Amino acid sequence: MAVDGVREARNALARLRRAVEKAERELGAVDGALRHAEGSDFPEAEFEGAAGSLAAVAAFVEEQAERLEAKVLEAGGLEPGRIRRTGGVA
Repeated sequence: MAVDGVREARNALARLRRAVEKAERELGAVDGALRHAEGSDFPEAEFEGAAGSLAAVAAFVEEQAERLEAKVLEAGGLEPGRIRRTGGVA
């Protein structure tokens, strides 16, 4: 596994994770503003769908990060399921 490729993939996943987190915050802000402005005309189902889509992208990012980590560990001769984290940032 190319170290530069792994670094690039991790960085890209981190950027996408931050973008999804920001999108979730912004969707929440729009949700609140529109609920206030529209009252009973607020499109509840559409906002739930959008939130679900963002959650799916967030889950995708986490799955890919875990998959990449497992590949890196396997390439180093370690078993991914046997590694314990004792602190720090994942």
